[in-house]
Amino acid sequence: MKIDFSKANVFYISDEQLDIEEADKFKSEGKIDYIKIRKTVEPWLTALFQSEHLSLLVGSGLSITLGGNKDLMKRLEFGKSFKKIISKMANKEATELGRGSANLEDDIRVAINLLEGYKILNKNDKSNSLEKELNEKIEDFIKNILANELSFLRDPNNADDNNDRKKKQQLLKSFLLSFGSRTATRDRLHIFTTNYDRFIEYGLDEAGLLMLDRFIGKLQPIMRFHKIDLDYHYNPPGIRGEPRYVEGVVKYTKLHGSIDWKFDGDRIIKVPLAFGCEEELNKYFSNPLESAVIFPNSSKAYETSFFPYSELFRDFSTAICRPNSVLVTYGYGFGDSHINRIILDMLTIPSTHLVIISYDNAGGRINNFIEKCNLSQLTLMVGSDLGDFEKLVTYNLPKPAIDRITERERRILEKRGVKDEETSEGENKKEEGIL
Repeated sequence: MKIDFSKANVFYISDEQLDIEEADKFKSEGKIDYIKIRKTVEPWLTALFQSEHLSLLVGSGLSITLGGNKDLMKRLEFGKSFKKIISKMANKEATELGRGSANLEDDIRVAINLLEGYKILNKNDKSNSLEKELNEKIEDFIKNILANELSFLRDPNNADDNNDRKKKQQLLKSFLLSFGSRTATRDRLHIFTTNYDRFIEYGLDEAGLLMLDRFIGKLQPIMRFHKIDLDYHYNPPGIRGEPRYVEGVVKYTKLHGSIDWKFDGDRIIKVPLAFGCEEELNKYFSNPLESAVIFPNSSKAYETSFFPYSELFRDFSTAICRPNSVLVTYGYGFGDSHINRIILDMLTIPSTHLVIISYDNAGGRINNFIEKCNLSQLTLMVGSDLGDFEKLVTYNLPKPAIDRITERERRILEKRGVKDEETSEGENKKEEGIL
């Protein structure tokens, strides 16, 4: 079976492509009925989210939908001495790797390689000039990310118009809670992201979800590379010596680094860079090229062996390449070859499953990727309706809570002999009330 990506919305579940524009079961009065779609999607996603192992991979699509600058990843404009050679090589590598057009990350990676070449050849004038430009470009990039974070919190030019921002903040919390609401007896949700911003960290804090990453410490958190499987427990009343896992705990890994990570000698620390910070960056990064932990997407597999890249990607492969593992991607355009290889390795395990949720086909990259996959291990929700963040959170994601109350209610009704039809009708009314 070949999936038809010419449709406005690609809806593929369990070896069947569903047409939400044409099928009557998804329409009401000739229009798409999202409540009807929910009756198909939500139970399926709920079952997947309660798999033995669950991971979430988030790409730049999340930052864009939360109001980030779409031009943040636009090409860099270097000086005349370097512009042509950097642009040409970045375009060449992006084409060879199937990413399509090059972006800012390709420019940074090629510029860094060119700088190393100048240093090897002792071309000091060119290396000094290029290094200065790179520092300026990376500093501007960090400032633009901070400006996006600040805009997500408030509009500096219109402090009274915050309804849209509050709505997006609530949607972000609900999005993360839908994934993080797993019973504590199951393996923890592991969130991975290729983004440098801190939208996910902000959402986790606001939602009250506890985050476990490789950083240990309070005043100056330090990234640790020895594997310690820390977790949160509590002692239930009346029971001694049998602590239970705390609910609402997630593991978190930023695969390409973060704007608040900094090289400090032979270690990596997290600097106290506030969300949406408006301070001067000089107090944190005097030389962004050397100190900021920002890893552009890789062009060759061997780049993932560099410190600390290897540790972050080992976490990724260890988390998803296991039996009964489900990986959900949101806003990820499948433009990173090293990540794609690990996902394909995961799918060689028959009991694994991949869920792709995206606003579009990412320039054909999603279509190209799934051609290498076993379709029976895929769920696709691609399109302006299925991948829209607000509609996804409002209608299709599971309830953002561990819902034992509804289960107990159903058992009580069964004991009292309430008919299934009456129970279903009550649940439908309750569901529509939530929506």
